[in-house]
Amino acid sequence: MTRIYCITDPESRVAVVIEKRPRQWWRLGRWDLVSGLYEEGAWFCGSLYPQRCDLSSGGVWFSYFAFKPNSDWPAGESYNAISRMPWLQALAAWREIGTYSRGYHFVDDCKVWDIGDVTVGDINPCRESFGMRRTKPEQFAVERRRGWKESESTPPRSSSDVWNDLRKVTMEKPSPVDERAILSVNGRFQAERGLPDVWLPDLSAYVHTRKGRATILTGVQWADWTFEGHLAQATEDGRLLIWDTRRKFAVCETSLGGDQPKPKQAPDWAGQW
Repeated sequence: MTRIYCITDPESRVAVVIEKRPRQWWRLGRWDLVSGLYEEGAWFCGSLYPQRCDLSSGGVWFSYFAFKPNSDWPAGESYNAISRMPWLQALAAWREIGTYSRGYHFVDDCKVWDIGDVTVGDINPCRESFGMRRTKPEQFAVERRRGWKESESTPPRSSSDVWNDLRKVTMEKPSPVDERAILSVNGRFQAERGLPDVWLPDLSAYVHTRKGRATILTGVQWADWTFEGHLAQATEDGRLLIWDTRRKFAVCETSLGGDQPKPKQAPDWAGQW
């Protein structure tokens, strides 16, 4: 089954769509959360780690952690890289030892840079626009950076829980236009959405609650609020849906389909800062 995970930009106007396809294939796409338009990007054969990735303001730059066996380029088999959305052509890459890295994420302060020297590429252009940090081991690391909080019912993290994967965490996020509307999700190992081809994600249903009335979002693999207060969803049958929860209708809907892998060369602009 195709697994879909999305990461919004900090303003929730754009999202990167990360699809895990059969036989170690992945597809990347750009989803405009205002117009609903979807743009297909790179295909990749190997392993991507969605919760170790990040999207910059405006949805222009994509930071990702990848593992590609038998790769012979200077960054090696496992690496963190920055590319231009929705492609994976590395403009800068950092070699990693194994797959223990939690990935990197963007910060607004250009002076912040704790990820070390680059292995491939030139980082000077990107340092003029943003800073970067190493991501700490945390459940729902991407969501935390986008305003999600642990619920009061979530047990505290043990001092011995180094990787923060021994407890079941419930995360909540209010609508940006109505604090009475809450989106929640919970799970263990949810922070990784399952390690690629090792175990399936411990998926729990997303729940939309308004005025104390809870609705389970059946068949939804990922969900988050758009800046307008609509509910962006990726479904297990391969649809991208933006739902108006107050008026109860689909603002727009896109089917990703069951396309076979069609790797193609990135356009010239994807190779430039």
